[in-house]
Amino acid sequence: MAELVFYAGTMDCGKSTLALQTDHNHSSRGRTGLVFTRLDRAGQSRLSSRLGLAVPAIEVRDDFDFRRFVVDRLSAGARIDYIICDEAQFYTEEQVEQLARLVDELSIDVFAFGIMTDFRTHLFSGSRRLVELADRTQVLQVEALCWCGSRAIHNARTIDGIMTTEGDQVVVGDVAGSHTAGAIAYEVLCRRHYRAGLTARRAGVEHMSREPLPFDA
Repeated sequence: MAELVFYAGTMDCGKSTLALQTDHNHSSRGRTGLVFTRLDRAGQSRLSSRLGLAVPAIEVRDDFDFRRFVVDRLSAGARIDYIICDEAQFYTEEQVEQLARLVDELSIDVFAFGIMTDFRTHLFSGSRRLVELADRTQVLQVEALCWCGSRAIHNARTIDGIMTTEGDQVVVGDVAGSHTAGAIAYEVLCRRHYRAGLTARRAGVEHMSREPLPFDA
């Protein structure tokens, strides 16, 4: 039977990489799928990972209707066995409910990937609805690490390396840390350093290298 599965974690835990791998695994076995994303780091209509891999994707906006889109494709003769949904935390609650209907009514597998909480440690509405409706919610096993080496469980927003808890919930920034004055960036922190507002820059710790891997992915 088809399932709605939600893969959740913090930044840097490999969600988008797993989304790409899931798409590859299913397509290589003769299944046909669609890939969706929203506000990916590589720009519109792209699903990308920090390892440098990327594929074309369908951009999801607030007025996007998954059920209508899929039904229109099926009515035109397309085959759809599964759907990959990256950055699912940014989807609306209604869109998550549409995904659940695709599973129940059309027997299409839906694999959603996203982060649970925002920079204030509050659940994103899309993630909350996925937890409520998913057949399975799986926390990714690759642990993101705080600059201190402890497990990172919070996504912090920074401006000039200083943590902030002000601003809109959804603001796209540099996930690798920006050196541009006034630029918004994001960093994963353990609970202790999140509560203390102690980022890597404030602690005087250099960021881990973001150099490409020494082999072709």
